[in-house]
Amino acid sequence: MSADDLVGDLMAKPWGDVSPSVYETGRLVTLAPWLAGHTERLDYLCARQRPDGGWGLPDGYDLVPTLSATEGLLSALDRGDPAPRRGDPEAAAHRGVAALARLLAAEPWRPLPDMPAIELIVPYLISLINDRLGPSALPLPPGMSTAPIERIRVRMKSGAQVPQKLLHALEIAGDSASFAQTGVSSIGTVGASPAATAAYLGDRGLLEPGNPARLHLEAVARRFGGPVPVGLPITVFERGWVLSTLVRAGVPVDPPAEMAADLVASLGPVGTPAGPGLPPDCDTTSVALYALGLLGVPYDPECLLAYELDTHFCTWQGEEGASTSTNAHVLDALGRYLTLVPDAVRYRPRMDKVVTWLTERQLPDGSWTDRWHASPFYATACAALALHEYGGPAARLPVERALTWILASQREDGSWGRWAGTQEETAYALQTLLLAGDARHREAAARGHVFLSEEDDVSEWPPLWHDKDLYLPVSIVRAAMIAARHLTRQNAAAYLQI
Repeated sequence: MSADDLVGDLMAKPWGDVSPSVYETGRLVTLAPWLAGHTERLDYLCARQRPDGGWGLPDGYDLVPTLSATEGLLSALDRGDPAPRRGDPEAAAHRGVAALARLLAAEPWRPLPDMPAIELIVPYLISLINDRLGPSALPLPPGMSTAPIERIRVRMKSGAQVPQKLLHALEIAGDSASFAQTGVSSIGTVGASPAATAAYLGDRGLLEPGNPARLHLEAVARRFGGPVPVGLPITVFERGWVLSTLVRAGVPVDPPAEMAADLVASLGPVGTPAGPGLPPDCDTTSVALYALGLLGVPYDPECLLAYELDTHFCTWQGEEGASTSTNAHVLDALGRYLTLVPDAVRYRPRMDKVVTWLTERQLPDGSWTDRWHASPFYATACAALALHEYGGPAARLPVERALTWILASQREDGSWGRWAGTQEETAYALQTLLLAGDARHREAAARGHVFLSEEDDVSEWPPLWHDKDLYLPVSIVRAAMIAARHLTRQNAAAYLQI
């Protein structure tokens, strides 16, 4: 796919191009068996199960999808749902329970990945499964409790407001979800989540065929053939990342004028959400601002100050933890704005703050990690490129250490990757080498170019982005690959010598 085709696709599919989710699909099996595509969702869960009975990637990323898929299959068995055309839900559910018993009995216990609402989702799903199998069938991970869920449910039943970001995981509220004091978004979603939307609907989903939220769920299920993604729509998120990735790499692309206009229109006093149904966040806002700046549309980044803390920027107010990539994107947005509007000096101290924070967060091996992506190659690319371009003299050593780590972590086949070499992670490594490196890195970049030049097969791309479970934003990953390939071609004669 060419860059122009990719950008044109953003307009043709305004909700975004994102992979189906085992977690979200499992929730719809339980919450919305009346929804079109139910049998296909059961097929999907059976087909995605690993030989060991689990679902998802390792290192703790398999707990949430395995809980959701297993509970969904158990609920289908309890209802006596018709068997799907492929797979055996009863056998899959038994294998899932066995896999969960192994995962939750593992010693020593490893910290779970920093995923949105994981501290609520895991107790919620374990309690549902234990209601069927017995109160002590599955233990809670250390430090987790159902008490916060009970407090949320009581609060909702009282009619009190809950934080908007909680709506994305509204399903944890159980029957209380229908009491949520929220308006369905203009396109019918609640929390940009099929599971949250189904939970909010409750019995109304079956009884009110013209309900906007039901119509939204039907549209999502039809689009994906039954299974559903964990987050949709991702309109601003997708457009911001695709445009900024392509333009930063110098890829010739001519986005429609309305795309830039839409980005501007999405920005409010506290920025923009990733898409309808979600709260504004600093990460999406920063990338939207940076993309506008690269397109020659300077937009004052004052809205970012709503997320400023003493030492860094938060993704949203009240955030627990902090994000490397969010702060790298803040540096990009402020730096690009100052390039276009040099007298905006009030943003310089904020840039210095972020440079200091990113430098202090760098790991001893030279990499960075992040709460929004499973791969250190993504976080390292975000941080190293922002520091290289806008970090000044203080950033030279951290960038050099990042490049050294990338060289040391290349695989024999020329690829890069956390668990195995992937096209996506190789693209991030190549962008870092080619935009922040020099001729010393030409051999590694040439080997990576050979790996990246292999034919794309989306079905083989692993989901590496954090949400309630891991997901794949297809267009964003395509943009990273197009950018890396463009950079290798542009540098072929003088740099890569291939």
